[in-house]
Amino acid sequence: MNMLLTCLIFVALGMATTASAEESAERFEKTISKKVSAQYLLVKPKDYDDDEEYPLLIFLHGRGEQGDDLNRVKIHGPFKKIAELGLPLLVVAPQSPKDEYWDVDMLEALVEEVIDDLDVDEDRVYLTGLSMGGSGTWRLAARRPDLFAAIVPICGRRSTSKAPRLKDLPMWVFHGAKDRTIPVRESTEMVEAIRQAGGDPRLTIYPDAHHNSWTETYNNPELYEWLLSQRRGDDGDWPSDRREGRGTGDGDWPSDRRKSR
Repeated sequence: MNMLLTCLIFVALGMATTASAEESAERFEKTISKKVSAQYLLVKPKDYDDDEEYPLLIFLHGRGEQGDDLNRVKIHGPFKKIAELGLPLLVVAPQSPKDEYWDVDMLEALVEEVIDDLDVDEDRVYLTGLSMGGSGTWRLAARRPDLFAAIVPICGRRSTSKAPRLKDLPMWVFHGAKDRTIPVRESTEMVEAIRQAGGDPRLTIYPDAHHNSWTETYNNPELYEWLLSQRRGDDGDWPSDRREGRGTGDGDWPSDRRKSR
């Protein structure tokens, strides 16, 4: 009898506790300010003229180039080929602090600052990055697609939820089929999501490449031909002899080492 009474008391107490609990959905909103800073490498073209406006390329390095030694941002990337080709192109390459991913707030502020401070053709601002920088390229472009005429993400991690924001932006995506660091599906699934949203991205997969899919990409002069032909607000036309294969995989680069789709 005593045990039954004790059980009934516990049940009654539990019901009382449940009945007295109150739940409500609340919302918090507050405006905060954030101070951002970064060091970056600025490369001006040969014979730079203050009276001219130049296209601008933002380059985001990979994780191996983080830190405070700015020379590291030049280990990989488009620098050598741009110099070799003598392209009239401004290059800005920020450096991420060690063990930190790209801060999109900082990148957005940096791009705006550079556009304001330098002689930039605002309709020809381009964004590219490799590995961690490829991921940063996706994120920054999704945050501010209005800033860029075209993007070139290389072996970055996908952000498929942002695909609708990228559907109108010309892009050329690169990845190595044998990449074990960031699997190729990161790019293929992102590209497919953008296509499903109504976009027309171009994807090149190097069938024999591992994680380093950037060296062949940045060494290809035709990448820069395509990039510099893009203007903000244009429909992303290809050079006349390339238009037939745009977005289909037909008429791709004349190389048996690549597979584009």
